[in-house]
Amino acid sequence: MQPLNALLIGAGGMGRTWAKNLVANPDVCLAGWVDIRPDAAAQAAKDLQISAGYYGDSLATALTTVKPDFVVDVTIPEAHHDVTLTCLNAGIPVIGEKPMAVSMEQAHAMVAAAERTGVRYMVSQSRRYDARLWAYRNLIQQVGEIGILDADFYIGAHFGGFRDEMANVLLLDMAIHTFDAARYLLGDTTPVSVYCEEFNPRWSWYKGAAGATAIFAMANGARFTYRGCWAAEGLHTSWESEWRAVGAQGSAKWDGHDAITADVVVEQRGFHAKCHHFTATAASDIAHGIAGSLNDFVHSYRTGATPMGDCRDNIKSLAMVFGAIESARTGRRVIL
Repeated sequence: MQPLNALLIGAGGMGRTWAKNLVANPDVCLAGWVDIRPDAAAQAAKDLQISAGYYGDSLATALTTVKPDFVVDVTIPEAHHDVTLTCLNAGIPVIGEKPMAVSMEQAHAMVAAAERTGVRYMVSQSRRYDARLWAYRNLIQQVGEIGILDADFYIGAHFGGFRDEMANVLLLDMAIHTFDAARYLLGDTTPVSVYCEEFNPRWSWYKGAAGATAIFAMANGARFTYRGCWAAEGLHTSWESEWRAVGAQGSAKWDGHDAITADVVVEQRGFHAKCHHFTATAASDIAHGIAGSLNDFVHSYRTGATPMGDCRDNIKSLAMVFGAIESARTGRRVIL
């Protein structure tokens, strides 16, 4: 089967990461690479010792010259809206980096464009492509109807640069991964409401709020709670967070690494129910991260199947982020 021609937009750090994944995928050909900085894409390809068929600094010119099968949008978030609408209106499918947009208004316009044109737009929520997360989701099925899902994220991340100056740095730049994972674990349910408080510890090196606590009500009746801080030194959690799910027939935990366990009720008698202890092992043959996201997109392109991260679904995870920020700003529960 002929490889699909990809046009990559953006030659920053993540653009280079995507370039390596595109070149490594046998179903894809890196046919063009564009960045608004003249010669940036060509220099990035030279540094990586890879080749693209076309380099430039104009998206419009690249679309007419390369005639790609699809576009990979790895621009800054502020550019996602314009890049995506340009491509969708030209009939070209898009896989873009998260976050989908910098506002819900822009995100709704992007989803509307995908629906109007009938052209695929997928957001690469790459942390969904994790065999451990999948194993945990399967194990959760053993504990019955989920009423409580908790996630803890505590990492002291000394990035330097723009993140140190960002407002809402934890919620905007990282929490969407955990929020989206929560939706996945709960069967891709829809968020209903959120109450959130943001804060910044006195010792924080961030200008914006590096900490947040939020509680979400979900459409399936579950409550999802999130606690996190990016200025938490020592005893770091996994980047995937630490999880506990409480169901009608037991509880399941994942440490965000390789420990995936559950206690399932086998006998209801006495003060404590008798439980059977289960452990789960993640599959070793699942493409991880961006590679998995790209595989899902290519499969969707060839078969018409709906991928994880389809814009109509991913906007629900984005709504959790902006809803949490609005709740923290107003001090009120926000309906999503």
